[in-house]
Amino acid sequence: MKKRISLIVLATTVMVSVLSACGGSGGNAETSGQGEGGSKQTKTLRFATWDTGDALKIEQDIAKKFEAAHPGTKVQVEAYADGFDQKLAAGFGAANPPDVMYMWDFPTYHQSLEPLDGYADKDPDLNIDDFYKGLFNYGKIGDTLYGIPAGFTTRVVYYNKKLFDEAGVPYPKDGWTWAEFQDIARKLTDKSKKQYGFGVRAENDTYDLQGFVWSNGSSFISPDGKAIDGYMNSKETAEAIQMFGDMVKNGSAVLTGGKGQQSGDDIFKAGKIAMWESGIWPLESFKQAGVDVGTVEMPAFPGKPVKGVLAESALSIAKDSKQKDLAWEFVKFYVSNDSIKMRVADLPVRQSVVTELKKDQDPLYKPFYAMLERSSDTPAFLLNPKWNEVNRQLSAAVEAVMHGASAQEVLNQAVKDSERYLK
Repeated sequence: MKKRISLIVLATTVMVSVLSACGGSGGNAETSGQGEGGSKQTKTLRFATWDTGDALKIEQDIAKKFEAAHPGTKVQVEAYADGFDQKLAAGFGAANPPDVMYMWDFPTYHQSLEPLDGYADKDPDLNIDDFYKGLFNYGKIGDTLYGIPAGFTTRVVYYNKKLFDEAGVPYPKDGWTWAEFQDIARKLTDKSKKQYGFGVRAENDTYDLQGFVWSNGSSFISPDGKAIDGYMNSKETAEAIQMFGDMVKNGSAVLTGGKGQQSGDDIFKAGKIAMWESGIWPLESFKQAGVDVGTVEMPAFPGKPVKGVLAESALSIAKDSKQKDLAWEFVKFYVSNDSIKMRVADLPVRQSVVTELKKDQDPLYKPFYAMLERSSDTPAFLLNPKWNEVNRQLSAAVEAVMHGASAQEVLNQAVKDSERYLK
């Protein structure tokens, strides 16, 4: 497939060269249009995104603003949607990637990306000190920076105030514990109404579960990324995951999002679960559905600090881009204050924007930023390049726990099945 794509690219390049020679413009593939006084060049900058819908429309508007500020530049927004990884990999394989792209999987792609330390450190217009510093840890491999933070979310507990009021249960407050969380879930469960205290995902993203595991004093992998035995199957890891399986088993939580089941977002909007754990993404839809919603920081395990996990989107530049300086200008524009304020699907990465919009003072948004201060641990996928292979066994183990299996037993087996990938 890669060879075929390369041949198509080569044929296209030859055709463009022939047409350019016939036209006598002396231009290249980025040149279009010609006036009497000479050639009029338009540079096309390709930007790949995984977003769709309203988020994509906003990105297209940002691209138009960049074009207006940079005459002679056309930004080609390429919406890859669910096929993002496949299309991006194909572009890199054919040496024809987009110039700028959304990025999160740096272990997989960093060798095809342009190191950005030189740009970020030397360009005062970026105002790097205005970013929340912890966000840069997610865009690095080793000490090399490959992505500039564009947006992020931490995770909080959403709660339905109406259901709490009807049950006469006080709203949860920051500083609460998992024991209190489970007690509230039991009180807010009314099976006669098919109402449950909490929704547990039938198919969990193990990336998101790391916050719970870190909060219980463990992790999926050693800090040096070389060992999983004693970490992925530690007593503390098993406890954190078993807690959710036990809640499904005792009836204070309901499985969501499995085969034939509604998503947790939809069940929460329908008023059938009192608490739901997620990032910033569903908040607007909860408001639009008329849910009187509150948010609160994650609960704590006894005597242990609460830890959070980030989901971050960053912007990267392809190493094969032929216009890296222009690509960098677009990256800066995309993470400028004005552009950040246009985007509402994630949280602002600049402290000045948060202060201006008073996001850190808004009761609904404040817990997200409080959890950001707790998100200093490094995710497993950034610690070992073979993590994807290990994660297949871990994901299967977690799914089994949610359907009644013993967390300790299945995690022990997952470690046995996975250790060969770390050798």
